[in-house]
Amino acid sequence: MAPLATDATTRFRTARDFLQANAENYDAARAGFSWPELDEWNWALNWFDVEAEGNTDPALWIVEEHDGGGAPTEAKYSFDEMRIRSDRTANWLRESGVGPGDRILLMLANQVELWDVMLAVIKLGAVVIPATTLLAEGDLRDRIARGGIKHVIARAELAERFDDISGDYQRFSVGRTDAGDATGNAPEGWTDLAAAMDASPDFEPSHTTRADDTLLLYFTSGTTSKPKLVEHTHASYPAGHLSTMYWIGLQPGDVHLNVSSPGWAKHAWSNVFTPWIAGSCVFIYNYSRFDATAMMREMDRCGVSSLCCPPTVWRMLIQADLTQLMTPPRLAVGAGEPLNPEVIGRVRDAWGVTIRDGFGQTETTVQIANTPGQPIKDGSMGRPCPGFDVALVDPATGQEVTGTGAEGEICLRLDPRPLGLMVGYHGDPDRTDAAYADGFYHTGDVGSRDSEGYITYVGRTDDVFKSSDYRISPFELESVLLEHPAVAEAAVVPSPDPVRLSVPKAFVVLAGGWEPTEDTARQIFDYSRTHLAGYKRVRRLQFTDLPKTISGKIRRVELRKGESENGPSVDFPGEFREESLR
Repeated sequence: MAPLATDATTRFRTARDFLQANAENYDAARAGFSWPELDEWNWALNWFDVEAEGNTDPALWIVEEHDGGGAPTEAKYSFDEMRIRSDRTANWLRESGVGPGDRILLMLANQVELWDVMLAVIKLGAVVIPATTLLAEGDLRDRIARGGIKHVIARAELAERFDDISGDYQRFSVGRTDAGDATGNAPEGWTDLAAAMDASPDFEPSHTTRADDTLLLYFTSGTTSKPKLVEHTHASYPAGHLSTMYWIGLQPGDVHLNVSSPGWAKHAWSNVFTPWIAGSCVFIYNYSRFDATAMMREMDRCGVSSLCCPPTVWRMLIQADLTQLMTPPRLAVGAGEPLNPEVIGRVRDAWGVTIRDGFGQTETTVQIANTPGQPIKDGSMGRPCPGFDVALVDPATGQEVTGTGAEGEICLRLDPRPLGLMVGYHGDPDRTDAAYADGFYHTGDVGSRDSEGYITYVGRTDDVFKSSDYRISPFELESVLLEHPAVAEAAVVPSPDPVRLSVPKAFVVLAGGWEPTEDTARQIFDYSRTHLAGYKRVRRLQFTDLPKTISGKIRRVELRKGESENGPSVDFPGEFREESLR
């Protein structure tokens, strides 16, 4: 059937075109943008297919790791090819029993079938629960139970993780495994998704999708508690990422590389919805172990014009010779956690491009960002994106704080409600009510705002702490520590102190060539003493690996717990105290 262009398609395109036309005019974009009104809406049918029909431009480009001795293995798919592949997949899944509202656990790597299934499931009106391939059996059992899973689509070699997980769910596999059936493809009890490419390429939807129908359920990475289940609709992510497109600055024809693992919200942000809203190509570089030189080689060869990395990857990149990249990207952004000024400066010096921070959550699209063409203040996340009305709220009183230098919890006003915001926490009304208290959506993050409206990240509401009655922002201290050449990564938490209540303690991962010695510790303490106010300086230091979630975020809660449980007198292995090294 012909793609389903509707009035909603026109409204969505008008909003998209307006943002792209004002890509470097922040004031005009803020003043003139309004979220498109969507009632009946299916992004894959009403937008992607409409834009993709007959479009031979590349939509997805997957390059596999190689040793540099020969041509890389790669595959490139046009927009029209992805339209047809996803139509086949949708028809086959429907014939296999997948229907509207069915919940599907999707556990694939960066492979074309992931995009086939994402588009197909949207077309079918089913619900996707993305999952990282790193999940263990216990995590999967929790997701299948709490998610109400009816179907699992997973890589064949992961099938054994489901062997002891009971439930009435259908199993589809992708790829081959030595433990396959007589055909050598699907494991026993699983159906091979490869058969989908033999299905009809003509897809007819069986029902009308509404914009407020559930599309995505995301388990958060659980940095402080049991993972929450975030609910998004056919509008909140597929259309809400208009703000993310504006932040990145993508235009038709861009080749966008986003370093992100499938299963997390950021993958959908920048490897599915945002580039295909903009008319850009999703570029994937698959590797077993990160190699900055190899990635820059492929970026040059393939003409990557836009790069998005989490802070961990940016910090690994600056350990390499950035001048190896002959043609730097036109656009460079960072998300996941705020980027430290030292990293931004190193990339700017080498590439002549400034990494622009953006702030969002699994619960939202990009809310605050440094957008293209605007003055950037190192350390600041930027200003509210078009379509978002940001307030700073005193966590103690629930009242908005205003004026230059105001500091408070970053919140979103709900009148009008921004499109790029979750429905709530599925199955958890108490947590949802708390998130939407007093007419705001509460992010749980603290920021400060200057006279020009720029917002600087301070920390999570439970990360900020007091020392001698002074408020301490871990992020500020970490940013200073990262300026020292010995420090590759750092996390600062309060350590109990009998006089000051607590003092800042830094957990440090050393850069290559540095040893965890007393001399190294003394150098870092000296740097802290000369670059931070006296009440802020680091008093304790421990060289160690950092505990992280499987999505790569530092688990400061685990570090804080270890400190509070052991008290001020415990000496940890690898720990140094400032007063002992003077």
